[in-house]
Amino acid sequence: MTQNTRKISSSASQSIQKRIRCTLSYLLMILLAIVFLFPAIFMFVSSLKGNDSQLLADMSTIKAFIPYGDISLKNYADVFQQVPFALYMFNSILIVSCIVFLGLFVNSLIAYALARMKFAARTLLLSCIVALIIVPFEAVAIPLLLMVNQLPWFDGSTTWLDSYHVQIIPFIADAFSIYLFYQFFIGIPKDFEEAALVEGAGRFRMYWQLIVPLSRPVFASVAILQFTVHIGDFLWPLLVTRGDTYRPLMVGLQAFFGLQPVRWGPIMAFACMVTIPILLLFFLFQKWFFNSITSFVLKG
Repeated sequence: MTQNTRKISSSASQSIQKRIRCTLSYLLMILLAIVFLFPAIFMFVSSLKGNDSQLLADMSTIKAFIPYGDISLKNYADVFQQVPFALYMFNSILIVSCIVFLGLFVNSLIAYALARMKFAARTLLLSCIVALIIVPFEAVAIPLLLMVNQLPWFDGSTTWLDSYHVQIIPFIADAFSIYLFYQFFIGIPKDFEEAALVEGAGRFRMYWQLIVPLSRPVFASVAILQFTVHIGDFLWPLLVTRGDTYRPLMVGLQAFFGLQPVRWGPIMAFACMVTIPILLLFFLFQKWFFNSITSFVLKG
């Protein structure tokens, strides 16, 4: 009886300790979430305040996170009146979409060749791709700018500057995307491909009808990663665009920030209209993203 009582007491104690640890973990996660959400909340609330004096006065107090006073959507309307925000958004969506979709096709084909085909210098090529991952873009931005400044195009022009293709073509092939595809492809069994090869299927048909359907998680993951990287591109578009016609969102935000007088309400509204669509896309595709990241961790 005494032993049973001790076991029950020990079990109850362990249950209480588990609940305490769980509660503390949730409290810590909630605290971290609040800390990370503070800038977003401040940005959104500030975008609704029509009085810049009130906005600046509230910055050093808790009132910065409270929507009160002159609340309206006037700041959002001012953004559209002062700059071609819709054009900036269209440019960013067009550029990023082309980079993502063309990159998925090109990078996955390269990775498939590296994972399945035997050819000379295959190992050397793979080593070069891995080495390129650690090279920052800033290190090659100026040489690349000099190159594209003298390249011809189909319309007869002798430069790629101030165009859509100069913001798309240099980023289609991506070393990190190739490596992610390669890591996933080498984990796919070769049985189906060998059977298809016996039936006379070509390499591209095997890639399109076998590998692509089996690799949806990695395609989704690479697409999300590339989207989040290139939607925030600033340095390269700043170097290669000269006006509003081909300017994406981030460079547009910088140009809007440079307008005089500086008005923080419209600036916060501009930033909100950039941030909210990205957050919505992440929440829509987070299942694919987390599934693919989990598969990479388990394989690695």
